[in-house]
Amino acid sequence: MNILQRRKDFPALDQEVHGKSLVYLDNAASTLKPSVVIDAINQHYTKETANIHRGIHFLSAQGTMKYEASRKAVKDFINAEKENEIIFTKGTTDSINLVAHSWGEAFLSAGDEILISTMEHHSNIVPWQIIAQQKGAHVIEIPITDLGEIDEAALKKLIGPKTKMISMGHISNTLGTVNPVDKYIEWAHAVGAHFLVDAAQSI
Repeated sequence: MNILQRRKDFPALDQEVHGKSLVYLDNAASTLKPSVVIDAINQHYTKETANIHRGIHFLSAQGTMKYEASRKAVKDFINAEKENEIIFTKGTTDSINLVAHSWGEAFLSAGDEILISTMEHHSNIVPWQIIAQQKGAHVIEIPITDLGEIDEAALKKLIGPKTKMISMGHISNTLGTVNPVDKYIEWAHAVGAHFLVDAAQSI
């Protein structure tokens, strides 16, 4: 499918701005919705409105069934092992905050190190700065090369016994860099550190 066919999936792109077809590049802030998503939301609000997991009546049962089917679809899409590994939040910022504050509160200590790269979105910087300040830990920046890629030699030197978490975007929202996170996860695990993948752009 070419880009012109893909554009037809998004009603918002079917308009002109200053006499030219709309081009939308602000996906890091809010993504445009394809027709199938808009139609599904419209279907829910017009025919199926009810709280999920809260009732035994028809509408609630339908909503719960569809909600859980979406959890299975996400599990299959990202190749997770179990459906209960899929936790829905309001978005990437909310998810990273949840990990930083729940995991960080339980497992970070004074002097521990959290590594994040220079190319991270604020959503993957600020939560770590806040929890590090609260726990007396340190956020350390992983430099990037002039080509906009992770400086792997520097990363290898930074990873050590004080490293407790490495948090990195799979694909940079500003540079488009695709980070080989599989390799970096192995490096983190080799020293007993955890690795958070911000997959907002790649998923």
